[in-house]
Amino acid sequence: MKHIVWSLAFAAGLAWGPASAQQAPAAPDAAAPATAAPAIPVATGGIQSQSIFQVKPDASADPQYAEQSNGERMKVQPGNNAPMWRQVGQGVTGYSSLPKTQAPEAGNLIQPFVQYPGSRFTNAGEAWRQVRNQWIIPYGAALFAIVLLALGIFYFVKGPLGHDHPEGAGARRIERFTPFERAAHWSNAFAFIALAVSGIVMAFGKFFLLPVIGSTLFGWLTYALKNVHNFMGPLFAVSLLVIILTFVKDNIANRADFVWLSKGGGMLGGGDHQVPSHRFNAGEKGLFWWGITIPGIFVVATGLVLDKLIHGFGDVRGDMQIAHMIHATLAIWMMALIFGHIYMGTVGMRGAYKAMKSGYVSEGWAKEHHELWYDDVQAGKIPRQRSASQPVASSAATPSAGQPAQV
Repeated sequence: MKHIVWSLAFAAGLAWGPASAQQAPAAPDAAAPATAAPAIPVATGGIQSQSIFQVKPDASADPQYAEQSNGERMKVQPGNNAPMWRQVGQGVTGYSSLPKTQAPEAGNLIQPFVQYPGSRFTNAGEAWRQVRNQWIIPYGAALFAIVLLALGIFYFVKGPLGHDHPEGAGARRIERFTPFERAAHWSNAFAFIALAVSGIVMAFGKFFLLPVIGSTLFGWLTYALKNVHNFMGPLFAVSLLVIILTFVKDNIANRADFVWLSKGGGMLGGGDHQVPSHRFNAGEKGLFWWGITIPGIFVVATGLVLDKLIHGFGDVRGDMQIAHMIHATLAIWMMALIFGHIYMGTVGMRGAYKAMKSGYVSEGWAKEHHELWYDDVQAGKIPRQRSASQPVASSAATPSAGQPAQV
């Protein structure tokens, strides 16, 4: 070990000797001039870096510091681009070579500050996010849960409403819905269900579906449902217009509707008595106006804006954000009410589904649920058979309007 240490020390000494000789300063030449000429700086091109020593940290004491432009700030604090990013954050539109007709917001990175209902005063993108994530999604899910729970409780407490009415031999039938009315209803119902399912998955699927099927399958599913949503929208819009024009005449409020509302549709008395009504009662009329027609028009209009199918709307982010908030809110409202309509049309009321499936109801059913409409049919004010086509089993036995028929 001692020999190794001495060997390393000897080698270091040999290496140190030549290096010291090379670094020793040369002796001054007596013939050399006393002073040397100053060196001429060499011109360099390209981008020059800023020296950190040129930064003036006390520049913020200037009263005009906050109003400085980016060029003025660079003179006292190189690299401090705060004025530029402050303008970006305030929604100031900068220069863009793209034409306004093609990209109206090309020079605008961050939207200006706004305050949407339910949001803080912040930039529009963040305000929209707050409304969606803190109001529309949680309260929409709560509304769905409340409606479904209420319908479940109502079913187990009350059960199906009405009585069973025979439709075999000897029963008298009235055409409640024509083939055209049923086609319009089922077309609108099919489009609405497709839109509702796809919308629920896109809005709420990450909470109940993503953990089950995984991100890959969920991504493909939502992408497919997004296209379903876009293609079903026009079908819903057209069928909604047909529904409104077809049924509006029978959904005008009258005095009997106020009586129906005052008695809660016959449920406030504790019995199973149905309050007399015309072809549609006040509950069905309320659904027609406040659950289908009015919100449906706005849902269709905002959907067309989101699809950029209305000229002049949807070209900027602000239009899209407002359209989305209206669209999502009213769509959730429609779904919550139509849950009740689906319940009453299937398991909630005996005979209701058969009426929309076949178009016909028995006289007993008509008198029990819509007695005033039944009276008008019996008096001949409303035809018993309103369509040209009739079921084969009853075509030969059904008499003219207002007269009883054995089928």
